[in-house]
Amino acid sequence: MKIQSLSVVVPNKTCINNCRFCVSKMHEQHYVNRMDVNDPLFDLNIRDYIKRLEFARDNGCNTAMLTGTSEPQQNKVFLTHFGLFMSILKNPFKIIEMQTTGVMLDTNYLRFLRNFVGVNTVSLSISSLSSENNADYNRIPEAHRFVLSTLCAAVKDLGFTLRLSLNMTDDFDGLKPEYLFKGIQRLGADQVTFRKLYASQDDTVQRDWIIRHGAKRETMETIVKHIKDSGRALETLEFGATRYSVDGISTVMDDDCMNYDVKQDLKYLILREDCRLYSKWDDAASLIF
Repeated sequence: MKIQSLSVVVPNKTCINNCRFCVSKMHEQHYVNRMDVNDPLFDLNIRDYIKRLEFARDNGCNTAMLTGTSEPQQNKVFLTHFGLFMSILKNPFKIIEMQTTGVMLDTNYLRFLRNFVGVNTVSLSISSLSSENNADYNRIPEAHRFVLSTLCAAVKDLGFTLRLSLNMTDDFDGLKPEYLFKGIQRLGADQVTFRKLYASQDDTVQRDWIIRHGAKRETMETIVKHIKDSGRALETLEFGATRYSVDGISTVMDDDCMNYDVKQDLKYLILREDCRLYSKWDDAASLIF
């Protein structure tokens, strides 16, 4: 088994945001949080947790992605522990990324992520290049709304790699790809991933919203054509997608965010708060150990 990346679930009871297209709310499953410092078996749980981190590294995984069903930065205690785990591991992860909408992140918090936790890539999940529309689609609380360009500048100033993970909503419909890439350049992105919104088969309000507000097929097709016509193919990633250079930006189209394609190599494994490894977000039967 070869693992491309490890998705590390940062435990939180609720998410500060209420994204209209939230994947987690389409397949809610509950896992016991054994990474709670008040758990009487916390010392044993830490050993189990580190064992899973080591398993991923032993299987060729160099990338750990801090993510989850909420915003990772809501749990600074866990992030502190994770930073300590990296100093304990004989062979720590070389690439540590954080997937976030950017809420709650200021210069001091970013410095903590960079210097203590060891994060070197901030993957900013946005639904529009407009700060206002992005906040509305992600339903960021009014008191925590921010200007995208200001946050991106702070990320870059501290030496992070900045990846924009674009949730392909209807806000991108009608926008010419060349203008879209100019907007991405203005935000200072080193990398961009176009993420097709996932709609489950279950009847949920999120699925209904995605059907009505997901980017049109022709929008996706036009962007793909622009990438292939204007970009330079760099290499085929191990999970099948081709990475391109477009206007000096590393560019990937991701249409399998739930890892449904069955392959011998795994796009990612998921280390959940119960200290166990899984291969699927929406199926507890995908337990590895």
